[in-house]
Amino acid sequence: MEKASSRMIEVTVISGEDFRVNRRNPMKKNAFVIVRSDPINPRSTGMNTEGGCNPIWNEKLVMDLPLHASFITVEVHCKVRSGSKIIGTARIPLSDFTGGYLPVNYLSFLSYRLRDANGEKNGIINLSVKVNGPTNMSSATSFSRLWFGGPVNNKFSNGIVTGIPVYYRS
Repeated sequence: MEKASSRMIEVTVISGEDFRVNRRNPMKKNAFVIVRSDPINPRSTGMNTEGGCNPIWNEKLVMDLPLHASFITVEVHCKVRSGSKIIGTARIPLSDFTGGYLPVNYLSFLSYRLRDANGEKNGIINLSVKVNGPTNMSSATSFSRLWFGGPVNNKFSNGIVTGIPVYYRS
């Protein structure tokens, strides 16, 4: 039976690209990823001991996604003698893989730039995400109206509007 206060989310951590230690040195080994949908229940991949700065995990992590959540956090760590060092972090908005324009149980393939503790770019994480059951925006459609862009005729737009649906309360 599905909990009313959460949904299940599947995050498959596929691979990473160009991870560096101390901004200069390519990471040699011992990378792992921690995914959090809330601060209390993190999930972790196994340690990649051979991939160096471009590790491959291809590991599915299943966890609860609280209804109040607005993002998930992905952290890449490197095991060092004194414990682990955070290589980079990405905060991923749920709107990137949920919404009225995506079908329920849709599998999204995503890549994100990681940032280190100083906010500097440090590699890319590749993953897939699937939310099982109702999504945030599909439940929102009961009290919202969806508006799409349309043709525009002015000198700046060339007659075409692009974008994503925007929800508003009616």
